[in-house]
Amino acid sequence: MTKYKKLSFENVKTYPLADRKSKVTVNDFAKILPDNPTFKEFFESLPNILYGKDFSAFINAYAEAIRKKAYVIWMIGAHVIKVGLSPLIISAIKKGWINHLALNGAGVIHDVEIAIWGATSEDVAAGIQNGSFGMAEDSTRLINDAVSRAKGKSGYGEAVAQQLSEQGGANLELSLLYNAYRYNIPVTVHSALGTEIIHQHPGVDASAVGDTSWTDFQIFSHSVSNLNADSVVLNIGSAVIMPEVFLKALTVVRNLGHQAFGFTTATFDMIRHYRPTVNVVERPTQNTGKGYYLIGYHEIMIPMLLAALASKLS
Repeated sequence: MTKYKKLSFENVKTYPLADRKSKVTVNDFAKILPDNPTFKEFFESLPNILYGKDFSAFINAYAEAIRKKAYVIWMIGAHVIKVGLSPLIISAIKKGWINHLALNGAGVIHDVEIAIWGATSEDVAAGIQNGSFGMAEDSTRLINDAVSRAKGKSGYGEAVAQQLSEQGGANLELSLLYNAYRYNIPVTVHSALGTEIIHQHPGVDASAVGDTSWTDFQIFSHSVSNLNADSVVLNIGSAVIMPEVFLKALTVVRNLGHQAFGFTTATFDMIRHYRPTVNVVERPTQNTGKGYYLIGYHEIMIPMLLAALASKLS
């Protein structure tokens, strides 16, 4: 017999299970797939619970944005390019599923190297030991020269896209910059001085980088002014730069009286980060709109995203 006092549960109140609102029912469970299923069958088999529910809800919102010809903005980090997703993003551009493509400066480097030389992504750990990291000359010179010539005339993204168009390359069909420019989709680059390997080189024109990035911020802000309650904004793989740029652009747009409210946002990334959470998913959609955070590897999640969208639109 214990020497301590116990609380009696005799008078605890209970109620019938039928009176309780349950968050999960068997109708939400995953469905067994047939042999050799289609992607549509796979997508519709996902459990309607937690991330499965969020993924399906976001696909529905994205499909509705396309049907209503609402503005769609994609913001991407450089990793999205170097894991081989450019062909799928370019296909989405051609289909009219993206109205604006925004990148950080590192994304431009990967894109240019793929377009001209067909290879990218160096061994940083090895290069940092002897100071050779980021010191490849060819791609850096192309970007810096293009940006320098564009100072006071155009934006960063347009400048590099024009340079690729004029110079040509063995893999232009795989360049996001080239294809966005070709299909008349605004493509903007949001550079942060000191964060990109091109800033390490003697040929960098820092004032041109700042000038063209500023122009691109204005172009990006114009695209943000097109957002409405049916629009969709995606942030894929950018933990800091694009979430910060988006929040500032949205502030300017609303300050100027544009009714950019009620849209849907989604961040796709491998882990949850602070700035994408608050600057993309939460703050821009508070009171109106809806935000989602979908976690997984880009090389799996983005093909699934676009395949699910295609199946929904079919």
